[in-house]
Amino acid sequence: MRSQDGVLWQLLESLAGQERCARLFRVLVIHQDLTGDPGPRVSRAVLAQALNMLLFEDLLHRVPAATLYVDRCVAQGRTVMHDHGAVRTVALQGMGALPAGQEAIVRILRPLGYGLNGVYPLERLRMTGRSYAQADYPEEIAQFFISELHAERFSPDFQAAVKRVTSTSKDPVTPEAVELLKKLEKERSLSLEEAQELLPVLVKVFDRQHDDPALADYQVLQAESPEMAWISTEGNAFNHATDRVEDVDKLSDELKALKQPIKESVETSQSGRVRQTAFQAARVQRSFRCADGSMIQKEVPGSFYEFITRLHMPEKDGKRPLDLSFDSSNAQAIFKMTASTKPTAADVKQ
Repeated sequence: MRSQDGVLWQLLESLAGQERCARLFRVLVIHQDLTGDPGPRVSRAVLAQALNMLLFEDLLHRVPAATLYVDRCVAQGRTVMHDHGAVRTVALQGMGALPAGQEAIVRILRPLGYGLNGVYPLERLRMTGRSYAQADYPEEIAQFFISELHAERFSPDFQAAVKRVTSTSKDPVTPEAVELLKKLEKERSLSLEEAQELLPVLVKVFDRQHDDPALADYQVLQAESPEMAWISTEGNAFNHATDRVEDVDKLSDELKALKQPIKESVETSQSGRVRQTAFQAARVQRSFRCADGSMIQKEVPGSFYEFITRLHMPEKDGKRPLDLSFDSSNAQAIFKMTASTKPTAADVKQ
């Protein structure tokens, strides 16, 4: 069966158009069960795959180094295995209409078949990370790594700034989407028309839901937590997307030779089975509110692109599953990609 005949293609093409859809199918590794599913109903796994493909594409648009890397892969006839996407949240009640912490994201992952796969204390950052894997295709459909920042562990001034920044948050999940998510969770599939209606809403969840932050608040946040400062400008957008590669150390050396903005060292988990590195975060222009009511543009860290190698677990019951775990030490080192304080371009008053 041609991929163009499958329900995954039909779902993506309806939202992204034929050209974008074709490129995503060409770039990404997609399990044949998902590309060949004829429908007519859209399974939770197909919908999860479609969402991840669109979020991966969005990350590429925001990280030039990632686009260059993927273009090189395509030119060399290689594909990308999207391993996981990372999202940052704030564990705080009263963020406008947005649910507190990870629930803002997990509420849409559950109906897509995702379940908790690990909890990772990020003590140096005063955060907690959790990974979620898709039950039907845990090794083939990208995981989500969702971190929560614990605002109460910071100073009173910091907490006040967090509340001011997040209090304007809107909820992107419409009442109609809530009903479709309930149906998906119960039936594990939707009609193509229902999936076409739901998918754009799911994509909007991975964006910034609050207004432009005040510059003074951003400076307070930056002083105590570069991670919260990042959330204030980027929200719940993908912090990074990740390519699962066979040998991350070899790839790191190749990218260094090409003068790409790759992290100096490769991080290794305690088990030795998970190794990670990443590009430096892209630099982006964001708007801030000044005390006099005017707006100013500043250059700040944006998102980045990560690389990971996963080895198999020891054999058990005749099986050797891929090690889908994460590592707290690795994660905290990778988080530093967005903590850069490089000199910025001149501020621009609007």
